[in-house]
Amino acid sequence: MSPTPSPADAIARSVERLNELGPAPPIAVLLGSGWGGFAERLEAADDVAYADLPAFPSLGVGGHAGRLRCGRLGGRRVAVLMGRKHAYETGAADGMKGAIRSLAAWGVRILVQTNAAGSLDRAMPPGALMLLDDHLNIVQRSPLLDEPGDSRFVDMGQAYDPALRARARAAVEAAGGTLHEGVYAWVLGPQFETPAEIRWLAAAGARAVGMSTVPETILARHAGLRVLAVSLITNMAAGISDEVLSHAHTLAAARAAADAAVAGLVAIVGALEDGPAR
Repeated sequence: MSPTPSPADAIARSVERLNELGPAPPIAVLLGSGWGGFAERLEAADDVAYADLPAFPSLGVGGHAGRLRCGRLGGRRVAVLMGRKHAYETGAADGMKGAIRSLAAWGVRILVQTNAAGSLDRAMPPGALMLLDDHLNIVQRSPLLDEPGDSRFVDMGQAYDPALRARARAAVEAAGGTLHEGVYAWVLGPQFETPAEIRWLAAAGARAVGMSTVPETILARHAGLRVLAVSLITNMAAGISDEVLSHAHTLAAARAAADAAVAGLVAIVGALEDGPAR
């Protein structure tokens, strides 16, 4: 049995494999539940399994394919990560650390994240898209707990890049769509929230709630990547409606809204300027 590579070696070997796909695209898109149709929009695409990228995680959640696809979207090269490791799978918040650091080492400058989320606002029903303008780390876990030195102290004052958000809003409006905006609350899961927890989150300013995205945002900002994130609303949160929540329900609702969501994401990615990493 070959020894497990160190994190640095795993990233280096992952970058070697990614380089076989060509120069790094400026933008990588991390797909959450229900967003898989976006990967199908890429042309002249090549796939690499996460299993062939030593720094990438193994996945165990339905709706997450575990492949990286690199291709063209409207003439622009884009990398798409088809799935993420969630903290609720192991209890650790750093499941995507190697993957995101590999993207940064490859040369990616912008990370666009997507997720499926529950709505705390009746004006934002299932099928709606919400642009994250901030987040609440309710879990109070960090993927940087073992990070040495002062670089661990990452400024999160503008975790979701204001210039990218402005371009996203303009792109969706120009396409005739609606893009809501608000605060996303990260909860650990895998159980869904109680009505009391939802009332508490709403009082804290959350407009949507979900089980991902925040750890990856922290990792991306630590790596110097600019971040944009979009939620696909798949349900009203507990206590706001009478629907019974389940992962199957989330996937079914995401599939029903997938065409419009993917069209919005295509417009957004096509409108983003590369810009320097910060």
